[in-house]
Amino acid sequence: MQKILVTGAAGFIGYHLAKLLVQQGYEVVGLDVINDYYDIRLKYARLAKQGIDRESLTVASKMLQSSIHPNYRFIQMDLANHDEVVALMVSEKFDFVVHLAAQAGVRYSIEQPTAYTHSNIDGFLSVLEGARHSQVKHFIYASTSSVYGMNTVMPLSEEQNTDRPMALYAATKKANELFAHAYAHLYQIPTTGLRFFTVYGPWGRPDMALFLWADAMLRGEPINVFNHGKMIRDFTYVEDIVTAISKLLPEIPKPNRDQVPYQLFNIGNANPVNLEHYINSLEKALGLTAKRNYLPMQAGDIPETHADVSKLAAYIGFKPNMPIEVGVRKFVEWYVGEWGVKL
Repeated sequence: MQKILVTGAAGFIGYHLAKLLVQQGYEVVGLDVINDYYDIRLKYARLAKQGIDRESLTVASKMLQSSIHPNYRFIQMDLANHDEVVALMVSEKFDFVVHLAAQAGVRYSIEQPTAYTHSNIDGFLSVLEGARHSQVKHFIYASTSSVYGMNTVMPLSEEQNTDRPMALYAATKKANELFAHAYAHLYQIPTTGLRFFTVYGPWGRPDMALFLWADAMLRGEPINVFNHGKMIRDFTYVEDIVTAISKLLPEIPKPNRDQVPYQLFNIGNANPVNLEHYINSLEKALGLTAKRNYLPMQAGDIPETHADVSKLAAYIGFKPNMPIEVGVRKFVEWYVGEWGVKL
C-alpha cells in the first residue's frame, strides 16, 4: 500500500482528495493547521466525515487514527514549524506528497499579507525540504489561475508569461512555482504544479461566491456582484479537480528538455461562463430569485479566466467536464442537507 501525505486535509479540496485516495486504497495521512481564516466548524465537520473526532484534536502534532477508515490518519500541525514538518516526513517515508495547504483568498491578502508569507512561503519551503530529505517519488502542489494576472489572451496556457500578478496571493503562488522548479532541478525531486481555476462544489469555503450567495438568498438579502456582473470564470467542480490529481499521482515526471523532472498543468473546466449564468444556475437550484447588488471591480481581481487544458488531457486522458448547472445543484443539495439549511 503506497503512502500519501495530503496537506490542507481539513480544507475544501484537501477533504475531497483525502476521501478519494482512501477509497482508492492508498494509505493517507492528512495534515492541517485548522486556522480560523473561516468558520472552523466547517473544517471540523469535514474531519468528522473522515472519522476524526474534534475532541481528540486538543494536542497539536499528535497523529490520530480515523474511526472509519483504517488507512487514514490525521495530524494537526503548522507547516511553518520547519523542523517538525521535516521530521514527520522523514519518519513516515511518504511515497507521494500532495501539498494543498495554503492561505487562500485574493482580497484577504491585501488586508493580511503576513499570513500569506507564513503559510505560502515558509510553509511551502518546509514541505519542499521534507520532500528532499525523505526522497518522495512524486511531489504535487497546488498553484492557481491567479498567477496569470494581467494576461488577457484567452485561453490561458502554461506557456504564457506569469510575471505580472495582481495580488499578493498570486505572487506567493508564483513564488511556489519557482521554489518547486529550483528544488526539482537541484535535488531531482519529481514535481508537478497545478494551476486550479475557480474551484466550487460541496464543502466549499464560506468566503467563496457560491456559498456567500446561497446564504444571502436564503436570508432574503441581496447578493454582491462585482464588476457589475461583467466577469467570466472557468468554474471547475471539485470532484473533477481531485480526479485529475489522483490520475496524475502515478505519472511521475521525467526530466524535461532542461533535464528537470518538473511539469506544470492547468486544471479547469475549459468552458467559461459569465457571472449571470452562474447566478441563474444557483437561482434555479434554490428555487429563488436573487436580488443583485452590482458593485465595481475589487482590487486584485481578474475580469476573465479560461483554462487551456489540452496539455493535461494529453498527459492523463482526462479533463474536467462537470456542467455548471449540475455542479451548482450538487452544491445546493449539500448546503441544504449537510449544512443544516432548510428551504
